[in-house]
Amino acid sequence: MATNAYLYLEDGTLFSGKAIGKIGNTGGELCFNTGMTGYQEIYTDPSYTGQLMVNTAPHIGNYGIRHSEQESDSPKVHGIIINEYSHRGSRALSDMDLGNWLLEHNIVGITDIDTRMLVRHIRTKGAMNAVISSESADLDFLSSLLREVEDMKGLELASRVCTSDVYFTGDPSGVHIAVLDLGIKKSILDNLVKRGFYCQVFPAKTSFEEMNQFKPSGFFISNGPGDPAATEYAIHTVKQILDADLPLFGICLGHQLLGLALGLNTYKLHHGHRGCNHPVLNTVTGKGEITSQNHGFGVSKEEIESSSLVSVTHINLNDGTVEGFKVNSKRAFSVQFHPEASPGPHDSRYLFDEFYEMVLTAK
Repeated sequence: MATNAYLYLEDGTLFSGKAIGKIGNTGGELCFNTGMTGYQEIYTDPSYTGQLMVNTAPHIGNYGIRHSEQESDSPKVHGIIINEYSHRGSRALSDMDLGNWLLEHNIVGITDIDTRMLVRHIRTKGAMNAVISSESADLDFLSSLLREVEDMKGLELASRVCTSDVYFTGDPSGVHIAVLDLGIKKSILDNLVKRGFYCQVFPAKTSFEEMNQFKPSGFFISNGPGDPAATEYAIHTVKQILDADLPLFGICLGHQLLGLALGLNTYKLHHGHRGCNHPVLNTVTGKGEITSQNHGFGVSKEEIESSSLVSVTHINLNDGTVEGFKVNSKRAFSVQFHPEASPGPHDSRYLFDEFYEMVLTAK
């Protein structure tokens, strides 16, 4: 018989469902992803550290788990919230089912939730913290759990999820670049390597001086979790890269850090952009792109548009937020979305090619 589970939101809303994964308690910032596929890539994306993931796709677990498709070595979400859980995956190539994978990694989850109702609630009320418990429905107990959840605003998380040791990936005969790991996805590194880059990957708090000892031809600033304004050490590093006028490409958190390094402010979005179906206009080519996104913060559109330092290259067609810009006087650019698109369409993978050409030209 399935164990009851409960989802308690900081605004006092309580949902009841059934437990999946580990029996226990967990908490984090409540967010939702609109992708129809790719739950494994979502759960293992380090950018989701500290968050409870609501999947809007109605069936989760229906194609199992394949270890080679993980974006990191383990799930990074703090918990999952789904509508209908599929106990058996239909894919012959899967290594195991989702339920056992969640148990293996001690992930608490809840199913039989009306996720459409829940997403409408988040869209109306905004991002908020929540807890999942498969141990108790007592409101005093759930409230005590909720008080222990960290507030995402002002929270530095990149140093918690990045690599602890420097490592290399790619062909040593390729173009050498330094990668600042703030919570990088494996598929981003794969895309860099496929372009011909030889990557030396550094922990988040590595100084510019240490990275530059590698004598890289360019720098890549990765995606990652947390409040970008709280990642002060990396803002300082990006400033030094800009001062040295070396080629730089940033994705997601890397985009926000580039903005902060230029003196532009970031802000917390009402409920964030997460999914693999977000339309973006490339203002340079005039073409539309369907993009994969995962961010709860953005760079101020008003400050970008009034700044002489940058030019907008990408605009979100849903809400008009800035999705990309280039630095006018430097060899540096960034995008807020995820061009590696894992999961998602490959419309924007040309950005890795543009970075490669920029680095070659600089050499």
